[in-house]
Amino acid sequence: MLAARHYRRITVIIGSDATAGRLHAAHPDAQDRPEAKDYGAEKGSILDLTLQRLDDDQAQEVVVIDLRGKSSICDQMVVASGRAQRHVAAMAEHLAEDLKPLIGRAPAIEGLPAGDWVLLDAGDVIVHLFRPEVRAFYNLEKMWGVELAEATPSRSSAS
Repeated sequence: MLAARHYRRITVIIGSDATAGRLHAAHPDAQDRPEAKDYGAEKGSILDLTLQRLDDDQAQEVVVIDLRGKSSICDQMVVASGRAQRHVAAMAEHLAEDLKPLIGRAPAIEGLPAGDWVLLDAGDVIVHLFRPEVRAFYNLEKMWGVELAEATPSRSSAS
C-alpha cells in the first residue's frame, strides 16, 4: 500500500451564525504545501520546483505519490486540481516553462488544448493536473492504492 500526505491551501469557512467569520483549516494536520524533502528530494530538484510552482499558481489538493522502487516510469507522481479549464492549462504552461531549463528540454505535455486533464512528463516526476470533476471521475490516487482522507464538505478559498 502506498502512502501519501495530503495538503490543502484552502481554508473552510463555516457558515452557521454561531461560527460566521471563523476560519478553520480544511484538515488539522495540513501544511501549506508538500515539501520535496519529505520525499527524499533536494531543494532545487524537479519535485521541489514543481511543488513551488503549483503553490504559486494556487493549485488545489496537491498530492505527491512516492513511486520509488514501485514503478519504473518515475520516482514521484504529483496530482493536483485547478479551479477551471483555463486555470489547469495556465498551471501546465507555467510549470512547463519553469521545468525547461532544469531538465534541459521542454517536458512532454498531453491534454493541454482541452484543459480537463493535463499530463506533464518531466522524467523523474510526472504531474497530473485536473479539473475537480475529472479528477473525481478518474481517481488516480485510488488506482495507485493511496488511501485518501474522507471527503470534506464544500470549501471556499479565502484569498
